Amino acid sequence: MEIRFMSIGSGSCGNCYYIGIGKYGILIDAGIPVRTIRQALKKENIPFESICAVFVTHDHADHIKSLGVVASKAMIPIYATKETHEGINRNYCITSPIDAQYVRYIEKENPIEFLDMRITAFEVPHDGTDNVGYCIEIGDKTFCFLTDLGCITPTAAKYINKANYLVLEANYEEEMLTMGKYPKFLKDRVSSNTGHLSNQVTARFLAENFNEHLKYIWLCHLSEENNHPELAYKAVEMHLRSYGIIPGKDVMLNVLKRATPSPLYHLSCSAVTNE
Repeated sequence: MEIRFMSIGSGSCGNCYYIGIGKYGILIDAGIPVRTIRQALKKENIPFESICAVFVTHDHADHIKSLGVVASKAMIPIYATKETHEGINRNYCITSPIDAQYVRYIEKENPIEFLDMRITAFEVPHDGTDNVGYCIEIGDKTFCFLTDLGCITPTAAKYINKANYLVLEANYEEEMLTMGKYPKFLKDRVSSNTGHLSNQVTARFLAENFNEHLKYIWLCHLSEENNHPELAYKAVEMHLRSYGIIPGKDVMLNVLKRATPSPLYHLSCSAVTNE
């Protein structure tokens, strides 16, 4: 058995990630048009109808725009905390509200069994109504998503350190943000403890807390104005190498593009029986 992973969109223009096993999969967030999601999946021979649920990280527009449409077209549940669902209902950007029959509530650090996945939402510091990352256990492997957070708290670190496969934000290059054209209030918001992670903070944490069971790192949610994929990759690579950890040998390191789907990654997993 294998785990399949793909980023369909990663950035302020819209976020959506696919993770699947066997004949089904789930989405993390749906902040891009349904047509784009369909096309990306179809290109990899993944039927849109195989999507069984969406799990939402928080209620910012770039993560939730298409939730109602996805729910109604695929007839699938939308999982989020109660506070996040309330924030979604208040958000002006939702193209179609989520029908009540598709609303599902989750509680932070209260795992749910979803088909062959054990999914745990956990608190991350960000400035949405409520904000979570996800720890997804599949067979003998753990996949963690942390797409928007201002700092790495002990709770976030606990789940990062469990991961075999990790999607983690590297939103901005510190010097670019400082010297860039954002007004001061926006610079302060991005760099605050409830804003976003810089390349340098992410790189330092990964190097100082590296575990041998971590096999893949995907850097996500890069800023269009204040980052470049090459800068994010280089920052993490440099810090890892300073600790004797060689990307491409000791761990695979990738940068997810903002508006272009990633390849479909085929990742090893055992002890999953449902096809």
